[in-house]
Amino acid sequence: MGIGILIADDEELVRAGFRMILEAEDDFEVLGEASSGTEAVEMARSLQPEVILMDIRMPGMDGLEATKRIVESESTKDSRVLILTTFDEDEYVYGALRAGASGFLLKRTPAATLVEGIRVIADGDALLAPSVTRRLIDQFARSPEPGKPEAKALQLLSPREREVLTLVAKGLSNSECAEQLFMSEGTVKTHVKRIYTKLDLRDRTQAVIFAYDAGMVDPKSA
Repeated sequence: MGIGILIADDEELVRAGFRMILEAEDDFEVLGEASSGTEAVEMARSLQPEVILMDIRMPGMDGLEATKRIVESESTKDSRVLILTTFDEDEYVYGALRAGASGFLLKRTPAATLVEGIRVIADGDALLAPSVTRRLIDQFARSPEPGKPEAKALQLLSPREREVLTLVAKGLSNSECAEQLFMSEGTVKTHVKRIYTKLDLRDRTQAVIFAYDAGMVDPKSA
């Protein structure tokens, strides 16, 4: 069975373009198209896609609210949402990530990058577009509030797990973390999975947000 995908965008031509790209891949199956957030939520329940390509600005319920409902619903919590955005929609991206989206890409992303991104997310990881990661960092360019729950939760992590989480928050891949910490990539992956479990995090995107909220990383240095 291929990776089941739902396309949610209010522009028919955009949906057609994505469908053409995705159907060219042997391991992808486009299960349906939604033209609004409301349709996306309903179709996610009925189709159970592995990945949902979610536009932000749609009539009625927008992609932000749709993402939140999909992730929080018991019937669709296993579907992973990839936000597709443009630069002028960034103010919505942070909310979408907090709502549980597994990442975001720009709509002008090359087809090959989109295809690979879907596979990354379907495999259980998260995806942050490098061109807008700087904006995500800037969003957290403030001092952490003392006594925040995130800071207290860090006590659940071992010293090595905190080191790994810090590097992940700085945008390093597992292989780059392994190189810096002089360990195998497999060991880093094990640490990352333990971090997710201990902190009740869904994926890498939520881990990055958690680390910034906890004050583990100085946004200016990152």
